[in-house]
Amino acid sequence: MAGTRIHVVSDVHGNAKDLARAGEGADALVCLGDLVLFLDYRDHSRGIFPDLFGAEAATRVVELRTARRFEEARAFQRTLWAGIDREQALEAAVRRQYAELFAAFPTPTYATYGNVDVPRLWPEYARPGTTVLDGTRAEIGGRVFGFVGGGLPSPMRTPYEVPEEEYAAKIEALGEVDVLCTHIPPQVPELLYDTVARRFERGSSALLDAIHRTRPRYALFGHVHQPLARRMRIGATECVNVGHFASTGKPWALTW
Repeated sequence: MAGTRIHVVSDVHGNAKDLARAGEGADALVCLGDLVLFLDYRDHSRGIFPDLFGAEAATRVVELRTARRFEEARAFQRTLWAGIDREQALEAAVRRQYAELFAAFPTPTYATYGNVDVPRLWPEYARPGTTVLDGTRAEIGGRVFGFVGGGLPSPMRTPYEVPEEEYAAKIEALGEVDVLCTHIPPQVPELLYDTVARRFERGSSALLDAIHRTRPRYALFGHVHQPLARRMRIGATECVNVGHFASTGKPWALTW
């Protein structure tokens, strides 16, 4: 198909308003996950956590996490959750966000999970016209797209972190594709370092190996909100961080 335009977003984190317009002028929208907003590191008043406990508590958690004092952050949060059914409260909040966000997806949308998403809830909210993929492929505009969702185990202990072996198996199952779509980047330091959070995020060595081996035209991902490098060529593959959609509100465009 000539003149195909695909818009790609990642790290939506509650930005339903801009998501509703993200497919304008495109033949399809691709979403690389992280729909949920638990805690906004720039605006501590936004997200599930400050809605429950206030901006001051959110600021304290951000400070501890930024200092990599993860155990202290968890201990502080345990004191806040005392006497509250944590799972019930979180699921109710996530459901409210999913209802709004999935309603904003244009048709067609091809989506995979981020590390803060809850995959078991997606079938309840994905409408006709939204295709959910994880370890599977789809043909879009005559090109083969492969999708792998989720993240790898990290000190943050986010909801959809999978073991490295399972993640590698999903990458392997894709085989050769034209466009390799994941939530997390390949294991390349410049693509993993967040210049605002001042830390390296988790990347995948299996993903990097697949890029070297199968040579897709593009490897698209998100996860790192303010990366040291937003794009990099690895052999024949253009690796692109499609951007922090929650803050930019603008999709990245892929055309051919």
